[in-house]
Amino acid sequence: MSALHPFRKRSQRDEARQDWIDERLREARTVMSDVAHHSDHLLRMACKVLIKHGETPEECEDARILLVILEAKAPGRDNCRSSDGEDRQ
Repeated sequence: MSALHPFRKRSQRDEARQDWIDERLREARTVMSDVAHHSDHLLRMACKVLIKHGETPEECEDARILLVILEAKAPGRDNCRSSDGEDRQ
């Protein structure tokens, strides 16, 4: 994200972009608040958003820890499918 310069007025585009980012953060926090009812894939995306854009260091660290747990839960998940999309046995 580019830093806003103090001498530059905020444009309508800047405000729309910030609104969009704020909405994504709200969605990520909603997903994280109800872990039991969301897929691991959605949780991973929410964690990555909060790690990068979280408001506090604690929020970022909590998201990072959950992401580590999710990755440990499914080790080698990328290697479980063959190139033709069928599950390996």
